[in-house]
Amino acid sequence: GFLSSGTPGVGKTTLGKELASRAGMSYINVGDMAKEGELYDGFDEEYDCPILDEDRVIDELEDKMSEGGVIVDYHGCDFFPERWFHIVFVLRTENSFLYDRLESRGYKGKKLQDNIQCEIFQTLYEEAVLSYREEIVHQLPSNTPEDLERNLDQIMQWIEQWMKDNN
Repeated sequence: GFLSSGTPGVGKTTLGKELASRAGMSYINVGDMAKEGELYDGFDEEYDCPILDEDRVIDELEDKMSEGGVIVDYHGCDFFPERWFHIVFVLRTENSFLYDRLESRGYKGKKLQDNIQCEIFQTLYEEAVLSYREEIVHQLPSNTPEDLERNLDQIMQWIEQWMKDNN
């Protein structure tokens, strides 16, 4: 499997869906999956959002992951089993772009500020490097439509190389 990670608003979903269709893989958005299956463990008042039940998410994904050929999209990554992912990409966006994207999604106040902080401090990249072998974690810039195209080409090359090496 392959993991597309990064702060909300960096373009994970656009990249993940497009990649899945190009590579003939299945695409799973963990946020959507949790919403559909109500895989929650309470509600976070401060951030005004439900709290993900990580154990149930893993149970739900286990069968799909063992079949392989899956692209998983989620902002966090430290609770997934390490064996699930062969390549982890963390998308990065400049703060001015990110601010506009999140604001247009209705993020405000603490939720908006914390997500920008998260990006400034590279929190999710750090999390990925601590959770997986460093050589499988790649940062990709995600500011413009041109970046998206370049990233898709780059990741397709990695996936093709990985398939060659492992078949």
